[in-house]
Amino acid sequence: MVLDEIHRVPEIFPTLRGLIDRGRRHGRKTSRFLILGSASMDLLRQSSESLAGRIAYVEMGPLNVLETTPTNPDIAPLWVRGGFPESYLAAHDRDSLERRKDFIRTYLERDVPLLGPRIPAETLERLWTMLAHEQAALLNSSRLATSSMISAQTVTRYIDLLVDLLLVRRLQPFHINVGKRLVRSPKVFVRESGIVHALLGIAGYDALSGHPVVGASWEGFVIENLIAAAPARTIPSFYRTAAGGEIDLVLEIPGHGLWAFDIKRNQSANPEKGFYLAVQDLKPDRQFLVNSGSQRYPLTSRLDAIGLAGMSAILAEL
Repeated sequence: MVLDEIHRVPEIFPTLRGLIDRGRRHGRKTSRFLILGSASMDLLRQSSESLAGRIAYVEMGPLNVLETTPTNPDIAPLWVRGGFPESYLAAHDRDSLERRKDFIRTYLERDVPLLGPRIPAETLERLWTMLAHEQAALLNSSRLATSSMISAQTVTRYIDLLVDLLLVRRLQPFHINVGKRLVRSPKVFVRESGIVHALLGIAGYDALSGHPVVGASWEGFVIENLIAAAPARTIPSFYRTAAGGEIDLVLEIPGHGLWAFDIKRNQSANPEKGFYLAVQDLKPDRQFLVNSGSQRYPLTSRLDAIGLAGMSAILAEL
């Protein structure tokens, strides 16, 4: 039985508990109910209280490169339109953009008010848009508060909500005792690249290529795909020092150690000095430069350049 939009009727959980327990007594232990809905923390807390020991959580993200490249090796449409199926499969870029704008409007006006105290849709959309403008930037709640004309505490609360709804990612800094001053603020990403572009009014690839957000958008797109492909219990972070050392993505992969990723959109780009400085600090087990190409080739004896689809496939096979 599939129960969709479960966040609209959270009172159903105690009833489900009774049905599940009764089924268990008759030998029907698993796979009876598929529950779909919002990932709000209030819902997860209530479900865990009512269905403790009876429920498993699966985070389902949008389509990723491993799911689309078998039929379309060109990853640009996925990057520009995002992975929501109706947006990705739309006949034209303008139709895709309108679908994403409709999603944003509907989510803010209909779904978010169901998840807690009323939040003005206009205020939340303004903050969401500012986060898209500052894609991949370090979180500065005070600056966002000034621009939004709300308090820093309110900004933090609204970002918490967007994180809980899987719309925004706070990528935490990697901490290690290397005797250097480390950046301790998280990076903030709007997780879905198509939503980034819809919030900024970017309709197609040509418009995106000339937009200031293009590099940060590519970085966020790559990070989300690599995290989606990585094994369970992988811990993602980034590394940056005050002296200029920087690694865009660090993955702590169970059983496979520490992997470091430099992210470049240009297929012929090389890592900057900061990446090599950071690698000397962390001494990762594997190093990769992830670009928009399709070939893999060595840059140094320990560093390979590789396309996003190829890198995702490697992670998925671990």
